[in-house]
Amino acid sequence: MSDDRSHRSLLVPPSTQDWIQGILSAKVVLVMYGNYQCPISANVYKLIKAIKRELSAAFGEDYLCFIFRHFPQTQIYPHAQRAAQAAEAAAAQGQFWLMSDTLFDHQQRLENGYLIEYANDLGLDIPQFLKELSKQVHVDRINEDIEGGIQSGVTTAPALFINGSRYIGHWNTTELMAAMIAASQ
Repeated sequence: MSDDRSHRSLLVPPSTQDWIQGILSAKVVLVMYGNYQCPISANVYKLIKAIKRELSAAFGEDYLCFIFRHFPQTQIYPHAQRAAQAAEAAAAQGQFWLMSDTLFDHQQRLENGYLIEYANDLGLDIPQFLKELSKQVHVDRINEDIEGGIQSGVTTAPALFINGSRYIGHWNTTELMAAMIAASQ
């Protein structure tokens, strides 16, 4: 365990301003601070998506609310910030989650040319997408996520909060699912 995963609370509560899958009134609200270029973030993101499917099948669609917040670590991952901007530019066209899936699936290829290719594959308006990237329209939104994470003790991605409490277990299906179920009791 890294000492980064200390017992801390989520200080910026989940809201409709977040990227949400599910409903905020779910029994379990899981907030992930992630970085599109970080391999561990990609693994945890995919793990959460699989757990969400399992929990939805077992307990219903409204059991788990998954929230993604940006936490690019540009000092380690040079393309993370640009990838976050691409996700936000896609979000402006209603494709945040599909772009997030794509970015995590192709995190070895996050240079500008690839980002444009992914946007094109998703059927986005490319001139609009490029304009938003070049003018860095979404940097403030990303920085708000980073600041909220820092306030809550996040220093590295991925970082998870289950019902407002920092998750400090292992990154595996069994422990993470058990922690979610325990939090819902």
